[in-house]
Amino acid sequence: MTLLSNYTNKLFNKTVAECTEQELYKVLLHLVRDKSKDQPTNDTKKKLYYFSAEFLIGKLLSNNLLSLGLYDEVQAELTAAGKNMMDIEQAENEPSLGNGGLGRLAACFVDSIATLGLNGDGVGLNYHYGLFRQVFKDNQQTAIPDPWLVGDDWVIRSEHSYVVPFKDFELKSTLYDIDVPGYKQEKKNRLRLFDLDSVNSEIITDGINFDKGNILENLTLFLYPDDSDHAGELLRIYQQYFMVSNGAQLVLDEAIAKGSNLHDLADYAIIQINDTHPAFVIPELIRLLGERGIEFDEAVKIVRSMTAYTNHTILAEALEKWPLSDIEEVAPQLLPIIHRLAEVVEEEYPGNEAVAIIDKQNRVHMAHIAIHFGYSVNGVAALHTEILKASELKHFYDIYPEKFNNKTNGITFRRWIMDANPELAKLLDNTIGTNWRNDSDLTAFLDHIDDENVIKALNDIKHDNKKKLQERLRKTQGVEINNHSIIDVQIKRIHEYKRQQMLALYIIHKYFAIKNGEIPATPITIIFGGKAAPAYTIAQDVIHLILNLSEIIANDPDVSPHLQVVMIENYNVSAATYLIPAANISEQISLASKEASGTGNMKFMLNGALTLGTMDGANVEIHELVGDENIKIFGKLSDEIIELYDTNGYVAKDYYERETIKPLVDFIVSDEMIAIGNEERLTRLHNELINKDWFMTLIDLEEFIDAKEELYAEYEDRENWLRRSLVNIAKAGYFSSDRTINDYNEDIWHLEKA
Repeated sequence: MTLLSNYTNKLFNKTVAECTEQELYKVLLHLVRDKSKDQPTNDTKKKLYYFSAEFLIGKLLSNNLLSLGLYDEVQAELTAAGKNMMDIEQAENEPSLGNGGLGRLAACFVDSIATLGLNGDGVGLNYHYGLFRQVFKDNQQTAIPDPWLVGDDWVIRSEHSYVVPFKDFELKSTLYDIDVPGYKQEKKNRLRLFDLDSVNSEIITDGINFDKGNILENLTLFLYPDDSDHAGELLRIYQQYFMVSNGAQLVLDEAIAKGSNLHDLADYAIIQINDTHPAFVIPELIRLLGERGIEFDEAVKIVRSMTAYTNHTILAEALEKWPLSDIEEVAPQLLPIIHRLAEVVEEEYPGNEAVAIIDKQNRVHMAHIAIHFGYSVNGVAALHTEILKASELKHFYDIYPEKFNNKTNGITFRRWIMDANPELAKLLDNTIGTNWRNDSDLTAFLDHIDDENVIKALNDIKHDNKKKLQERLRKTQGVEINNHSIIDVQIKRIHEYKRQQMLALYIIHKYFAIKNGEIPATPITIIFGGKAAPAYTIAQDVIHLILNLSEIIANDPDVSPHLQVVMIENYNVSAATYLIPAANISEQISLASKEASGTGNMKFMLNGALTLGTMDGANVEIHELVGDENIKIFGKLSDEIIELYDTNGYVAKDYYERETIKPLVDFIVSDEMIAIGNEERLTRLHNELINKDWFMTLIDLEEFIDAKEELYAEYEDRENWLRRSLVNIAKAGYFSSDRTINDYNEDIWHLEKA
């Protein structure tokens, strides 16, 4: 009996060929769970705990089959039975445990930690509905719950639970685990997710609205609940404290079980804080150590020697500052600890308000806690780290230069080539051997830059991936794209600093040009994907603009054969696995200095798309690797932008008045647009661009238009384009998350390898 038929017979009394896709998904889930269950966990003395508010893990079936070495055997058996893995994967729910790059990075990291044989678990919350399911109605984003914990899934309920004290009540948690097998490793790690049995989806009313004060029933209901009101702010603190109190108790229990007396806790545990969301773990650990008889000064010393902080952004909205009064309302037991930590800082750096824990508005700066009371602070791209040291965290760098280091982000090749682009994986195997699957070294592919057969294969692979994307969009959105067009993609969280609105203004430019008879040599398909936060009105206005443009262009017979605009509804990891392999152009157009790193830029590069980008985040390192001729760079540099912010030197209206820009911006409120759109939204966005434009959309617009036109023209030399594509693939190995995690371990964690 074959591998799969053993399960199909046992579960359904059927052959593989007789099973439905839903039944085969259940078969493969049981197969993977059984194989993973047999694996022991990594169990060296010192263990890493990667605390993160989100883990955007995506569907796990193919990834786990690859890691367990089962993928090829299963694929062959399915094919022999007339079945298709991609069809079966449609039965798997997308885990709603993350939203953007922060969560996707955390997912890549836990994968690489296991693949390198390091003892390290992810620690977070088991959200029932994630952020929300995005639905487009009247060309606007609407939000509905996005359930994923239905039917068969990867989450395993454990026997562990902890009591978390809040001001007026206590809550008992339940710990759930998701196994994380390393690629071709005999041992595994886990994602440890805390939850409440009392969470109740019936409290959700209209859309994703619910009673934010009903903590017993809402605590792990949604990722990043709307915090635009006081109840939402409090719920965020409840979530964060619930996560870190559970996680801290888990850390102590596991260390004690291995023989720690807690005085030597740093010999047993390392905590990596992924952005500021988990920073409450520092005062909570100190509090818990105090309850176990360790004096405050020693507890501080212990925690300082075992906690490290990753900064992901310079945006003020992400550097959390919580009012003391809010913390008192949620977890007053933390306040004595926080006040004493503030006193420690004041004693060490008297009068230096820039590094104070508590500011004059009685707000607690979570990043300041993490920097003072950890031993490492890292940025996530070379430029980002330099900006932190030179400006945003300069006051801290001046006093703790030894703590600061850079760890450029990375992505896991298992997900983004082997799973997302198996044809490219096969081409790499046939040209440079299979070692790249283990060491991520693709540089030997450069030796084939003049091989006509390889260039033709790259062209065929890209076209096949376009056809797969075409079929998916036809099925999921009823949209028909041209698989012979240039596929130009911007997929990421909708935010003004990422400047989706700038690409929308380019679309207006191109619309005018085509109406004027300037027909592109090759049709163009521009694709967006991403969600706007429920309270982020301008970001939702940008989505409305894009959807209106899509409708106007689709209904214009003069333009639609040459230009198409598509916005992916409910963009997620699964959608990305179709979009990224199909893309010719990767839009990385954030305002210089604002994007910490990006990881989408790395995934596109790995799959052969050419980057169109500013010198921001990891674009800088991509540029260094591939050279001027294999990337298209435009826009102001980060030091110019920082100076403009410092001097209030940017005046949007001055740019708006330019004859090349004004007609584009004014089209937002044109009769044509108002006829199909929401006038309030469009007018607000129009006014924002003219009178504020905080993230300087207009400053780079003219250069952006020129760069796009150049890039589209260069696409016509297809052979040269494919050679440039090959260079990008060959140079992408640096951005493996295995390399990133190895850097973290060598410089920060110092874990033994199993």
